[in-house]
Amino acid sequence: METIISMSNVTKDFKGKKALKNLTFNIKEGEIFGFLGPSGAGKTTTIKLLTSQLIPTSGDIEVFGKDVYSNRKEIVKNIGILSDTSGMYDRLTVLDNLMLFADINGVPKKNIEEILSKIGMEDTMKKQVKKLSKGMKQRLMIARAVLHKPKLLFLDEPTSSLDPGTSLEIHKLLRNLNKEGTTIFLTTHNMMEADKLCDRVAFLNDGEIVELGNPKSLKLKYMNDDIKVILKDKNKEIMLKNNKEGALKIKEWMEEGKLLAIHSMEPSLERIFLNLTGREL
Repeated sequence: METIISMSNVTKDFKGKKALKNLTFNIKEGEIFGFLGPSGAGKTTTIKLLTSQLIPTSGDIEVFGKDVYSNRKEIVKNIGILSDTSGMYDRLTVLDNLMLFADINGVPKKNIEEILSKIGMEDTMKKQVKKLSKGMKQRLMIARAVLHKPKLLFLDEPTSSLDPGTSLEIHKLLRNLNKEGTTIFLTTHNMMEADKLCDRVAFLNDGEIVELGNPKSLKLKYMNDDIKVILKDKNKEIMLKNNKEGALKIKEWMEEGKLLAIHSMEPSLERIFLNLTGREL
């Protein structure tokens, strides 16, 4: 598959302080790639570099196989961005907001009807933005970001202020966009969100990538040898080692009809991050 994003030994200094340190990674076409870390780790700075809003101190950055700075105009046409500064005009309706951005970007009006249908907002197109719920506003901002049908979508903490139910709706929308061919670069400190959505994730800590891989593979890589067994007697939980002695004990409980459940101790992405960095998110 085509390489959509390539960063090689990228650093970024602010007044002598290194915000990013030798970042190197690639993102392939069709991926949902999670860039994970706590506030201040360098996630937003990375997006600003990839979208040519900032210039790196050193290193090479390519988007769609081209240098991001010398080909800025061409690249910008094919990307969408959603960040905490992506505001809408509150006094205008949903439709008027999208019409305005369609005019600015030379986007066909038919795209507005298509995207409103995809995000389930056909019935609210005449509603003023200030009267929308947080979840609906977030849907609308995503709609604006993909109105021109970009190949690559940057999302900076897209569900950070949303309730769990609304977050699930946004996740469904993002999966559908991805299935239709949009490559997604997602920054978040929500490891559960990344686990559900992402094909691969990178852990960013103090401007450095400390681990990168598929969420399932990472959890298997850092899984310990413990097995949790739950017995029928008052749902008693017992920890065993994954060895011959543990297997014999489980066999014994199974034969006696005492066994209720067996669980491998697969760590969460958040636990892996904590073990690697000593920091909680």
